[in-house]
Amino acid sequence: MADITQIDKNFAVDTEINKDHLTFYDMEQLPFRIYGVTKENGYFRRIPEAVAKAVNEGVYGLHTNTAGGRVRFVSDSTSIAIHAEIDGISKFSHMPLTGTSGLDLYVKEESLEKYIGTFIPPHDMKTGYESMLTLPNKKERLITINFPLYSNLKKLYIGLDQDACLKAAPDYTYEQPVVYYGSSITQGGCASRPGNCYQHILTRKLDCNHVNLGFSGSARGEQAMIDHISQMDMKVFVLDYDHNAPNVEHLSATHEKVFKGVRSAQPKLPIIIMARPKYYLSADDTRRLEIIRTTYEHAVAAGDKNVYFLDGPALMADIEGDGTVDNTHPNDSGFVSMARAIMPVLGGILGLD
Repeated sequence: MADITQIDKNFAVDTEINKDHLTFYDMEQLPFRIYGVTKENGYFRRIPEAVAKAVNEGVYGLHTNTAGGRVRFVSDSTSIAIHAEIDGISKFSHMPLTGTSGLDLYVKEESLEKYIGTFIPPHDMKTGYESMLTLPNKKERLITINFPLYSNLKKLYIGLDQDACLKAAPDYTYEQPVVYYGSSITQGGCASRPGNCYQHILTRKLDCNHVNLGFSGSARGEQAMIDHISQMDMKVFVLDYDHNAPNVEHLSATHEKVFKGVRSAQPKLPIIIMARPKYYLSADDTRRLEIIRTTYEHAVAAGDKNVYFLDGPALMADIEGDGTVDNTHPNDSGFVSMARAIMPVLGGILGLD
């Protein structure tokens, strides 16, 4: 077959950008503000390296994936370019490279935050890439660049017009983060780009910071993870832990333990408990749902006033059986459905109802 980029130019990816009019800045320097990850020993990490090592091999391998990471700043530049250094590049058969390894751009003008475009990585990327997007006019905007979901962003340089202003982003309305713990779905599989995973959707709509502790295939409710999460400074905790329990017996033995561990450390913390996002349930799905619902019911029976519950069919109600790529991982429509189901609950907790 002929090269598709020669047939349809919209498929071409520019990696050599004209830099003559740009000044590049290291995003790790002020006034840039980085959220969702912290730098340690040369990598951005979602949890400290020592904690990741103590949990399990999968978490250790994935904790440098920058899911939920983002950088925010204010500029009037009409050009936004990136020079990204990336390793641990993931390539899946059921998730595009724009989701696993790409970055995407949002701008906020007045109260509207909108998607501008994706910094699209070339399919043969080895160590990173360069890309540029343009804005229609010179105007101060709040700019957010979302990081890759399933790769390690090690360095990011941001190119702006040489005459552009550069200022710090304002705080989120809710700067204290919402923390999400769970599986590959929580990590963002299989969104087509970072901004389409459900946490980023909620962060944009509710203007609330978040931390993504989704670990593909590796969220099993270990004590080391419970201990770490219990000590985190957070506004809300979302317990999206289900899929990675290897069987119902493991889920039964650990799910309520995770909840109680966090609740014991933070008695007044709002906690949202979620089952796997699935509309049509198998017998195994139903049993898992019962276990998760039981954690919630036990908490309510014990007098807990800050616990909330969402079942799997409710999370996929907007899209029913068409919300996944493989009957497990949400597609973009599935993530939108999840966000819509969670939004009134999270918004109510934040006082936005």
